[in-house]
Amino acid sequence: MKEQRDFVAIGDTVTDAFIRLKDASVHCDVNKESCEICMRFGDKIPYEEVYIVPAVGNSANATVSATRLGLKTAFVANIGDDYYGKECLDALKSEQVGTEFITTHAGRKTNYHYVLWFEDDRTILVKHEEYDYTLPDIGNPEWLYLSSLGSNSLPFHRAIEEYLIAHPNSKLAFQPGTYQMKFGTKALAGIYRCTEFFVCNKEESQRILETQESDIKVLLKAIAALGPKIVCITDGKKGAYAYDGSQTWFMPPYPDPKPPYERTGAGDAFSSTVAVALALGFPLSLALRWGPINSMSVVQYVGAREGLLTREKLEEYLKDAPDDYHPKEI
Repeated sequence: MKEQRDFVAIGDTVTDAFIRLKDASVHCDVNKESCEICMRFGDKIPYEEVYIVPAVGNSANATVSATRLGLKTAFVANIGDDYYGKECLDALKSEQVGTEFITTHAGRKTNYHYVLWFEDDRTILVKHEEYDYTLPDIGNPEWLYLSSLGSNSLPFHRAIEEYLIAHPNSKLAFQPGTYQMKFGTKALAGIYRCTEFFVCNKEESQRILETQESDIKVLLKAIAALGPKIVCITDGKKGAYAYDGSQTWFMPPYPDPKPPYERTGAGDAFSSTVAVALALGFPLSLALRWGPINSMSVVQYVGAREGLLTREKLEEYLKDAPDDYHPKEI
């Protein structure tokens, strides 16, 4: 008999190879909304270091975050039967994440991404392998966490929707990935209707809604109109915003103890930590205070996993927070 889990994440997992560049430049347009990383073409470009981080990706990061914060977790994902697949399984097992719902595909590759790391930010070269997506018997977890899946995963979302309809006590946290945004809100209308907690960044909300609207309050309410009960939109270094159907909140970032080292996983850390706090039964006002703390910690390390905090350590940071570190109604 499978162990009952509190928190089950669904999504693709990947190995990230971080290539730290030192000979590059960044060029932005006048409004600084579109920047490009540039290197000499047809030349040999030196790099400083390579760091390999297996078993990451939005949902994989969420399971590790939830485990370290005290929930019993499991992960629904697909891997190949190659070296990198075994490495991903070993990494998840070492984090005490349940791997019984991970499918290993014979003769297939495991997702592998290249992260071009320059200064404190990154550009990621991605490739999702096309797996046959199926939903295993996951039991009755209190929360599901759904995020990035491959380009052929649209039918799989219908299976997830049917599961949620059949299990109304299981709540869904939805952090859409690239292809889930490309599918559009009509194709995923059932997922949006079943969502308890939705989270994305400001630019992603505009992409999802197919709008140039910049007013966060308008964006929050437009996402909520699709069905999610709680909507959260992050806005980088400025902070995050949330709407619960009646109140709109602004949450400032937690002060960085030193300049960020590498920013991969900051959004995942925030998203998953707020979801975990809600899963633990905390009100949104406290959940919003948890999220930025894990984001602050993650950017002090390489990759999306190393800096994720235990609940004890997170609460230490919360205890030491500045007096104005709390959500403000707007």
